[in-house]
Amino acid sequence: QLVESGGGLVQPGGSLRLSCSSSGTRLSLFAVGWFREAPGKEREDVSCLSSDESEIYYADSVKDRFTIIRDKAKNELYLEMNNLRPEDTATYFCARRTWRLCEVNKWDYWGDGTQVTVSS
Repeated sequence: QLVESGGGLVQPGGSLRLSCSSSGTRLSLFAVGWFREAPGKEREDVSCLSSDESEIYYADSVKDRFTIIRDKAKNELYLEMNNLRPEDTATYFCARRTWRLCEVNKWDYWGDGTQVTVSS
């Protein structure tokens, strides 16, 4: 089970840190990441991290602003989001694959999501 937290309302240019905890499954064994959904938009993979962390993917829309981090000791995943823009407004989902490598739009499990709203 994946549980997200850390969403909220933030002004443009602000920062948020999303967290994802996992019970019963070691996240370090699989590719993990985040995707987001916004009304009227297609689901977008935001970031993915392979199990050995040799592969890191970021959507072009978030490159140089978002950072994915995995804490193996805590078995948690984070998404640090900086310089947020109104177009980042979405529900963010923590997700994992049943495989160690990343592949776009190939998630096998995800949580219920956390809402991020970027607005002044």
